[in-house]
Amino acid sequence: MEARVTPRDGPGLRISLLGGFKLEDDGPTMILPEGSKRLLAFLALKGRLIRRQAAAGTLWPVATEDHASSSLRSALARLREGARAAVEATARDLGLSGDVTVDLWDSRELARQLLAPEGSPSAGDPGAEAIPALSGELLPDWYDEWVLIEAEDWRQLRLHALEALADRLAARGKYGDAAAAALAAVRAEPLRESPRAALIRVHIAEGNPSEALREFGRYGELLKLELGVEPTERLRALVADLGAVTLR
Repeated sequence: MEARVTPRDGPGLRISLLGGFKLEDDGPTMILPEGSKRLLAFLALKGRLIRRQAAAGTLWPVATEDHASSSLRSALARLREGARAAVEATARDLGLSGDVTVDLWDSRELARQLLAPEGSPSAGDPGAEAIPALSGELLPDWYDEWVLIEAEDWRQLRLHALEALADRLAARGKYGDAAAAALAAVRAEPLRESPRAALIRVHIAEGNPSEALREFGRYGELLKLELGVEPTERLRALVADLGAVTLR
């Protein structure tokens, strides 16, 4: 049986999954073999102990059970020096050590905070500093099925959170930051209507009807070009009273 790794003193290891994989230990990014990198990413996405057999079968799905188990042992063995401290392992289970932090965990918590029912505004409410934490794609250019499922879940969560952040910031009169949050969602999904609606609401709240109409027009042209459709009646209703656009 492999010994469990106990938490170390100091800041600990940090796994980044947003924008690409990184493992850091209060210094330069550690260079890892591909199999070890995929193992750490998998454990970070699970966020709990998982059976060795399940991990091996997920990470090496087309291999035989014996070959998958061998590949898992190799991935563990090739975690050298400080990187080995990232994993707790027994004969049956694997998981991340207690001193490892993961950027996705922090960003998910932030997103859920933003999507919770809004109470009275306070100085501790998320502001513009939340935008970068909600703007990164989960492991871009990784095409494993176990990654794609989590990536789609994160995409939906972060887009809703950015839209909620835009509305909250606009309600506090922080229009520049609100527009930045809405634009981050627009850049992530240019054809999605709800980020455009959030941005249009920011322009209207700030007293810039011309900007709201311009954004509506840009989006309408993009939809027509890419999909051959027009904005929904719900989006049209946002600009209906601004008086400078023809609604059919």
